[in-house]
Amino acid sequence: MLFADRGFGPFLALYRAATISFHVMKLTIWHLLLGDVHKRAEKFRETLIRLGPFYIKLGQALSTRPDILPNAYCQELSKLQDQIPPFPTRIAVRTIESQLGARISDLFADISPEPIAAASLGQVYKAHLHSGELVAVKVQRPGMTPLLTLDALLFHMIGGQLKRFAKARKDLLVAVNEIVRHMFDEIDYVLEGGNAERFATLYSHGGNNCGGGTGIIVPKVYWNYTRKSILTLEWIDGIKLTDAERIAKANLNRKRMIDEGLYCSLRQLLEEGFFHADPHPGNLVATEGGSLAYFDFGMMGDIPRHYRVGLIQMLVHYVNRDSLGLANDFHSLGFVPEGTDLHAVADALHVSFGDGRRQSNDFQGVMNHLYDVMYEFNFSLPPDYALVIRALGSLEGTAKALDPDFKVIESAYPFVIGRLLEDPSPDMRKILRQLLICDDGSIRWNRLERLIAAISEQSSGSSNKSEDGSGEISAGSTASWRSFDMHSVVAATEDLFNFILSRKGWRVRVFLVQDIIKASDAFLQEATFPGIFDEEGTTVELHSERSKMIRRVVHGVRSFRQAISLAPDAWTAMLFRTLLKPESQKFILDVFLALAMNSCYKIPETSWICMSRFLNYLDRQDR
Repeated sequence: MLFADRGFGPFLALYRAATISFHVMKLTIWHLLLGDVHKRAEKFRETLIRLGPFYIKLGQALSTRPDILPNAYCQELSKLQDQIPPFPTRIAVRTIESQLGARISDLFADISPEPIAAASLGQVYKAHLHSGELVAVKVQRPGMTPLLTLDALLFHMIGGQLKRFAKARKDLLVAVNEIVRHMFDEIDYVLEGGNAERFATLYSHGGNNCGGGTGIIVPKVYWNYTRKSILTLEWIDGIKLTDAERIAKANLNRKRMIDEGLYCSLRQLLEEGFFHADPHPGNLVATEGGSLAYFDFGMMGDIPRHYRVGLIQMLVHYVNRDSLGLANDFHSLGFVPEGTDLHAVADALHVSFGDGRRQSNDFQGVMNHLYDVMYEFNFSLPPDYALVIRALGSLEGTAKALDPDFKVIESAYPFVIGRLLEDPSPDMRKILRQLLICDDGSIRWNRLERLIAAISEQSSGSSNKSEDGSGEISAGSTASWRSFDMHSVVAATEDLFNFILSRKGWRVRVFLVQDIIKASDAFLQEATFPGIFDEEGTTVELHSERSKMIRRVVHGVRSFRQAISLAPDAWTAMLFRTLLKPESQKFILDVFLALAMNSCYKIPETSWICMSRFLNYLDRQDR
């Protein structure tokens, strides 16, 4: 009766139930025979392929759910492709005519006799409108709505067995219900057309006529030829990103295309929140003009601001190797069940990171570190965050088609820093402080040096550009989106100074005074009393640390001066405001007093050391 109410014939429902039961029975036998988890995962994937479109889509979605499936299953399911043969063109024509209410010859001047592309949910034809415009007509597989509904209902019959075979978490059925919702969104082509237009409004720019530069192109939707099962879009000729030969022949700038695609993806995930969840090479092509064209807007995600901020914070804590901070991020975002021991999670994360040599900025490498931890502690990922994992994995895979050495986390870091500097909101300022200052108040000087160096590079980049006189940024130079807005940098620096000078920043001030004293000692001993009396070959060994510190300080000052030269008025005004504050004057006085007291001890000590070395030197000369 349940199936009849939804338009299923009883024979169809019984036949489908018998087919699914047969394959699940085979899977149960494999469960008894196979002990190796990787072989069982392979059989699981093969079974999903045989069960058809619903289960292929289900497997693809579960491949990014380490909170549900073990790592071996996630990796195996990531190999799933839409391996479904196309359905006959005569059926596609009948669908077009019934949906649009006219004969095919009245709708299109011509249409390709066979589909240009086919996937699990539909296939695409190339056609001309009577007005002469070239279009892509996407036609849904017949009966997708009832078939997906039937499979979704029958899944509850076999879900328990699949869960036992794959050792899935108890919330498998809940997660599958959410995945099914996304599947039904994918087969609503009117919704997909709306997604395409929203995506174009937010991210589309440039194109083939933008003076040879790259851009983001989204095909135009022809609403008069679009219905729930038919989607007609502007036809865009493109080159697959995996076709290295054609890309080389077209003389396209791979680095520019990667930068453009990365910038667009990061804006989606970290600024706007509305993102393409599946930017694999089949959905993203290069045009002859060097732009990137996006297709297939059925699978989209929309994450709220607090999740976007959380994503940035997780990245910063990962880069800092702060396992406890990362565990707290997971808890605050609701990934970790209430009552979980966060110190145990932090310890597991610390072990998964290993030593510094195991650190990876490759997204898949990072996820491999986290998969086992997520599964062990019964993480629960919000559906759209699971789509974020899928989007980042697809993005890195697509970019690797152009540059095998591409790493999404490493490449995204400048954009994240730019966001932290430009966004004055309290939560972003807190993340910026966590990036530069340790929990105990000590300053991460290496991180600060790299940040100042990155900002100062704009100065040399700008001068090189003006010297060229071409106005074009060379392929090897920094992309414009990697540049920093100097007024935002000045504002962020002032906020950082204000924090250091506040009551909350007293620990930072203590460490800062200690570091200033160490630097002054290095200058005093290295510059005033160089190792002129040391034996040959020992100077570098004795003073390498001091020399290294001096070089770092000198390099940092030079970089800071270059950064100031980019916006001297803004920097000067900010420094004057800061110096006029009583807190600044008190801190400067504290520094001078600390240096004076240290000098009282260090100068005599250094003098005796110098005299001792001199006497040793004379003694060696006598021998």
